[in-house]
Amino acid sequence: MFASIGLRTALRSSCCVLRESSAVSSAWSVQPLLTGPSVSRGSFAIPPPVRHYARVAKKKKPGPESQLSDLPPTLLKKDYAAVPLAQTTDDVVKRLLSLELASHTEKLQLKTEQLIAKVQRDESDHHSVEVQVAILTARIRNLQEHLQKHHKDKANKRRMLMAIDRRKKLLKNLRLVRYDAFEKVCEQLSITYTFPPEYYRRATRRWLAKKEFCIKVFKAVQKQKAEQKLKMKQELSSTGAQVAESKATETQ
Repeated sequence: MFASIGLRTALRSSCCVLRESSAVSSAWSVQPLLTGPSVSRGSFAIPPPVRHYARVAKKKKPGPESQLSDLPPTLLKKDYAAVPLAQTTDDVVKRLLSLELASHTEKLQLKTEQLIAKVQRDESDHHSVEVQVAILTARIRNLQEHLQKHHKDKANKRRMLMAIDRRKKLLKNLRLVRYDAFEKVCEQLSITYTFPPEYYRRATRRWLAKKEFCIKVFKAVQKQKAEQKLKMKQELSSTGAQVAESKATETQ
């Protein structure tokens, strides 16, 4: 009887020890993963669950103002601006025909027409130098806005540089031929014309020696040409004298 009672007490004590050891091991296994103030339940500390907060959204830097930002959304598209029926339709159709739902290409066409209207000579002018400068200006500004967002687009960068060079040539010729039209174009389109830099070369010793040698060669060649011209004149004069003498003898 006493043996059975002793076995029961030993088994109870061993079960309690096992429960305590398992609870402690579970607490130690969770403790390094959880943070925050712990909550005590009985004789063991249970930490609270971890809260993973989202990152703060980065504020986008405001980019430069687009050339299409001054176009009102209620303005009709280019193809429907001259149609009188488009002005009297309901609001849904007007919204479909306006710039509110227009594509970027349609907005760019309308902006190009506005720039052309500022500088063209008359209503039938579509191929003059001023109109070509206006078209190139709209294209260049559109490519500049595109490259500010996609700076690795090499193909469009090449197209923009080619358009800039073409516009420079047109403005240079217009400045030489019609200066008043050149000033009007620059003022209406907000273009700043900069003169090309003067040619500059570093004067090294080798360049100075080469230049001096070239000058000597040039002078020697000019001297030889002068001597040849003098010989030719002497030969012509001697042949002329001989011809005159032969004529005189024939007449006698």
